[in-house]
Amino acid sequence: MDLDLSWVRAVQANTSAIERRAATLPGRRSVKKNHQAAWLCKAISLIDLTTLSGDDTEGRVRRLCAKARQPVRADILDALGMQDLTTGAVCVYHDMVETAVDALRGSGIPVAAVSTGFPAGLSPYKLRIAEIGESVAAGAEEIDIVITRRHVLQGNWQALYDEMREMRAACGEAHVKAILATGELGTLRNVARASLVCMMAGADFIKTSTGKESVNATLPVSLTMIRAIRDYEAHTGYKVGYKPAGGISKAKDALTYLALIKDELGDRWLQPDLFRFGASSLLGDIERQLEHHVTGAYSASWRHAAG
Repeated sequence: MDLDLSWVRAVQANTSAIERRAATLPGRRSVKKNHQAAWLCKAISLIDLTTLSGDDTEGRVRRLCAKARQPVRADILDALGMQDLTTGAVCVYHDMVETAVDALRGSGIPVAAVSTGFPAGLSPYKLRIAEIGESVAAGAEEIDIVITRRHVLQGNWQALYDEMREMRAACGEAHVKAILATGELGTLRNVARASLVCMMAGADFIKTSTGKESVNATLPVSLTMIRAIRDYEAHTGYKVGYKPAGGISKAKDALTYLALIKDELGDRWLQPDLFRFGASSLLGDIERQLEHHVTGAYSASWRHAAG
């Protein structure tokens, strides 16, 4: 849609109220036994299993893709009746897209590529746009782009809109996730306004963080972005997805985020086309919790290797 600056400038965020609401979330919803196991299996199906390290190799990416195909040990999946469970996607740097596409061939699991000068987003603009095209050509079905933070910090909403719209166009048929790097935006009001502008410009998802900032996904930021998604859907009828990324490593945290999504947006958002976790270590803790559910005992983490 066209940029509606009057709507953007009218957006406010009551920080103290948001923080109070977020502080109540971990204790308000509790699921146990079979219900907990079911929610944890749901969480696995929503994970973008990620490796974004400078020392990534083809072997590491192929092992990660094998884990995405079978995220939990076969005996545990058999006991749960969840033999076909997979993660939502595999997320890698552009250089590893072809390897991941080859390793996931026939699985139906999409490959997501981080792009546009990830994580800082400060490489030359033409190169950032070209990088999107290269990742799509290599087979990435999802593109995680990073916005230029200074547009938000300076309140230059037109520049942010134009940038996001051009990146959306460069993605073609691929889904685009706009990474706001919320830990660097200063205020929750900036987070809310940036979320709205990116949605207006065509983002399929809005995402909290690159995972490389000092502050990544938090419940107050998540509540702010989810409310922006809810308002946008109410005004336009268009559903935009949400992806918290960075710092979510425990099964109990995943349950809190799922409860937040269910409360604020409803069951429709608990599907891979509208919600993802950006995580790597989260899967290991969920697998340990599922083994405890099946056997009654916790095992050592090495029994659930990410490769």
